[in-house]
Amino acid sequence: MASLHYKYAAMNSGKSTQLIQAHFNYCERGMRPLAMLPAIDDRYGEGVIAARVGLQLDVETFHNDTNLFDAIATHHANETIDVFIVDEAQFLTKTQVYQLAQVVDQLKIPVIAYGLKSDFRGELFEGSYHLLCLADKLEEIKTICWCGNKAHMNARVAENGEVLHHGEQIEIGGNERYVALCRKHYIEGKAFA
Repeated sequence: MASLHYKYAAMNSGKSTQLIQAHFNYCERGMRPLAMLPAIDDRYGEGVIAARVGLQLDVETFHNDTNLFDAIATHHANETIDVFIVDEAQFLTKTQVYQLAQVVDQLKIPVIAYGLKSDFRGELFEGSYHLLCLADKLEEIKTICWCGNKAHMNARVAENGEVLHHGEQIEIGGNERYVALCRKHYIEGKAFA
């Protein structure tokens, strides 16, 4: 039975590595996965999911106004889709999350969404909020803070190392801009030992 899965974590937890491995596993078994990425995330080039361990996957992109149900249904009509995998799912709109639920319920295609749970201010992203509400299965992928404790906060860090708590919610960046912290060090604003 098809399900909507949401695999969430803080930055640098291995979400992209797991996504690329899942994609590979489907291919290896002769199945056809369809993977997509929001166009806003072009850190590694358009339509490239890259993991820090050196793996990468070329995928299709979509925008905030893309109807994901229609896009997946069109692909599925042309060639059977066995699973839909989406990276950076926090950037989905509420409407798109509901469209993914329709993909599961109407097309009977499993959906695996990978993304952040909260932003650098400690607030949920729109996509994350609605995935937490609608997903059949939730899985937290764990990572650690510099102190060794579980990290579940995403800290935006200024060039001088200051942890920022104000600003625009979306600012695309990687290790040069964000660090995963435990709650204690996030609240203290201590990004490094």
